[in-house]
Amino acid sequence: MEYEVNIGIEIHAELLTKSKVFCSCPVQFGAPPNTLTCPVCLGLPGALPVLNKKAVEYAILTALALNCKINRNAIFHRKNYFYPDLPKNYQISQYDTPIGVQGFLEIETSKERKRIRIRRVHLEEDTGKLIHSGGRITGSDMSFIDFNRSGVPLLEIVSEPDISSPEEAKEYLTNIRDILVFLGVCDGKMEEGSMRCEANVSIRPKGSEKLGTKTELKNINSFRAVERALQYEIDRQIDIVSKGKEVIQETRHWDEKNERTISMRSKEEAHDYRYFPEPDLVPLEIDDAWIERLRSQIPELPEEKYERYKDLGLTPYEAKLLAHDLEMSIFFDETIKLYNNPKNIANWLLVDVTKELKDRNKVITQTLITPQLMTELLTLIDEGRISGRIAKEILPEVIDKGLSPRKIIEERNLVQITDVSELASVIEQVIKENASVVEEYKKGKEKSFMFLVGQVMKLTKGKANPKLVNELLKKTLG
Repeated sequence: MEYEVNIGIEIHAELLTKSKVFCSCPVQFGAPPNTLTCPVCLGLPGALPVLNKKAVEYAILTALALNCKINRNAIFHRKNYFYPDLPKNYQISQYDTPIGVQGFLEIETSKERKRIRIRRVHLEEDTGKLIHSGGRITGSDMSFIDFNRSGVPLLEIVSEPDISSPEEAKEYLTNIRDILVFLGVCDGKMEEGSMRCEANVSIRPKGSEKLGTKTELKNINSFRAVERALQYEIDRQIDIVSKGKEVIQETRHWDEKNERTISMRSKEEAHDYRYFPEPDLVPLEIDDAWIERLRSQIPELPEEKYERYKDLGLTPYEAKLLAHDLEMSIFFDETIKLYNNPKNIANWLLVDVTKELKDRNKVITQTLITPQLMTELLTLIDEGRISGRIAKEILPEVIDKGLSPRKIIEERNLVQITDVSELASVIEQVIKENASVVEEYKKGKEKSFMFLVGQVMKLTKGKANPKLVNELLKKTLG
């Protein structure tokens, strides 16, 4: 029997505000445990919350970018449950009137372009963080609590169960992360916990209108883990149903080490949390002027960049790589203002510059290369002053030291050799020293010609003009 897969994803994104959502404690990753707290975020008696306006604006911005309708009167609720990292025994969240509803996001996979509906975008406070002695709760002897994260503004984005494969899930998550980063509302660092996700997964016989029993997957902390966790759970559910058994609605933990899901507890429903309006916060009133002011602040997002880059002549692959990298796309846009050859810029950025950045584990803004220096390097190649090989040789110095490419080649005498008589002398030497290769070429072995070109470049230490070398060598060989 064939099965259809239905996946809904809940994304939790910590917002890049300076202070927490209901108090003035600073938001800072990596601070010593329990040093960024106050009576409000510790839930001490008598402490009252005060709403962070910037957090609300970030939530509205995100909802608009995800094509949501904005609720003019959004209400905060108390979500009641006990957990050691929740000091008040309730979480201030939103229930039936979130900030944004009925949105959507377009994704593109290897098979199709698809619209994923977004049910809601709402604002809430984060919990504290449990640190287990064994690295995870299962098998730990003790757990510690760090309340620094308690009260950090958290944005929850909930999709409808429109995702039908692990590949689509990864694409959806990646696109959401990139939108949040481009908006400047979240850094999207899953490895630091500033963006987290949970997935609800179910299967049903192909053609059936009724959704199957869902399980919720927690502790998914990377895009790679998302695909693996979902595929494992899909296979597990198919195996259960194929044996005539029923899938149990529950919450399951993704065990990264053993690459499997483990049952944690039965799945809670909304009524289990006993939601009621937060009595210490007035309803949030959002007027049209506020919405339009924020809408005007939305920058060019990855999908718009992607279409624009394709119009510039980039391939879909090149356009997507650049459009979804905030720092690189800004660098690219600034460079094409100075050097009108988008294809050449994209090739250098996505191949040679990216390689150097990976070697240093940095993004381009953490180096000293600028659009002006990049333009200078590419212009030197176009003018025939240096070869591509020399450009690649000096690129690390431009990246690490911010040195002028023109100054580097002059000081190190790396200017390209274009003197015909000088190159003819080198070619004559190469032919003399590689007589057997010359004979192979004359018998029709084209690879032998490239070998001879390589020898000329080697003798000139990469300074020979490659185009001129090819012309002179072919003429000499007759």
